[in-house]
Amino acid sequence: MTGIKKTNEQGKRRGLIVQPRDLELLWALSVMRVADREQLKIAAGFGSTTRINTRLLALVRAGLLLRFFLGSGGGRKALYALSIKGAQVIQVPCRGPRRRQNEMLIADFFVQHQLSINAVYCDLKFGTIPVSQVRFVNWLAFNAPLVAGLSLIPDGYFEFATPSGIDASFIEIDLGHEGLAVWKEKTRHYVQLALSGEYERQFRQPRFRVLVLANSERRLHSIRSAVAGITQKIFWFASLGAVHGEKFFAPVWLRPLGETYQPFFTEPR
Repeated sequence: MTGIKKTNEQGKRRGLIVQPRDLELLWALSVMRVADREQLKIAAGFGSTTRINTRLLALVRAGLLLRFFLGSGGGRKALYALSIKGAQVIQVPCRGPRRRQNEMLIADFFVQHQLSINAVYCDLKFGTIPVSQVRFVNWLAFNAPLVAGLSLIPDGYFEFATPSGIDASFIEIDLGHEGLAVWKEKTRHYVQLALSGEYERQFRQPRFRVLVLANSERRLHSIRSAVAGITQKIFWFASLGAVHGEKFFAPVWLRPLGETYQPFFTEPR
């Protein structure tokens, strides 16, 4: 209640009364860093496109959101990030992209990469899980290496609660911009994280998976080959187009070796 009261006082000074749903939207952006309207519509629970358009414009005008545009012409897309003032409202660091208000961008790798991460986040946290007795528990985003001296910053981490315990996964999104040498180093770092005991110490879980989502089948198999030369464990692979929505749990996953597609959970837990 204290946070909402403080927020409303700040909003009133700019002619805006910040509503609880606005706070949900700001919190979602603190996780997603930059998002489009459809992702924010899902995360903040807006059922109407007109209503979220109106609210986003109000939050931009109040100085709580930054808005910029990706693409040009008919393919132009509006994107949103927390402003410094917006971050102050919910008392979090401002870690969104540093872009000017209403800036026009032709291409932006960071933004495209983050939007792909957000799509998975929205599917898992707000979508339907078609597996009995499994529920979404947690999502973490990272802005620094997991372990000092180990240059490993995952794209995300999430947990499902199952009848047999917590099922935990790191996620890595590949849009084709990293060389295979980078993937080999990343693989060795994940193996070290698993074997050193540092993961269990930090996350209080005994094991994890690493989910690699690639932007094409060809790219997926190149990364699989690089990873398989180092380990046949912990890594799971799928293409980004194959895991949208409930398909995430379907038999779309490959391990480092073998050509048999597996479901995310092999049986209801």
